[in-house]
Amino acid sequence: MRRSTPAGPRSDPDTVRPVRLVTSVDVDDPAAVTITVSARHELELPDGRRVLLLDDRGWGSTQRWAGASAEGLRETTRAVVGPDEPTGGRTAEEMAAGHWTHLQQVARHHGAPVDADELRRLPHDVVLGADVLARIRPSG
Repeated sequence: MRRSTPAGPRSDPDTVRPVRLVTSVDVDDPAAVTITVSARHELELPDGRRVLLLDDRGWGSTQRWAGASAEGLRETTRAVVGPDEPTGGRTAEEMAAGHWTHLQQVARHHGAPVDADELRRLPHDVVLGADVLARIRPSG
């Protein structure tokens, strides 16, 4: 006699159910009067651990810190960590698929066997560091 399983999502022992993507943004050049930041992109797991996905991202701008907004920095951060815009004759869908597959492989390499499609659907929180917040919200 076959044992039946309840309807609903299957639990795969080779995957974990991640909670969210988190990108931390910090000032890259403390002496600069214009925006220069680094971004650390991580996957948060249910037990609170974070798995580093990307640590080679960031950007600079000719905009001064005083004119920056938290929401603008968060929006740019989400674009900077990907997926990238189409290049080399590839479509946006192809670029996105490659991006999420790459992040899946990085997570698996670090012991978090997650699914690329699940990564794509996760909430993505951008956390601005204290130095970033101090520059866009000067005391006074």
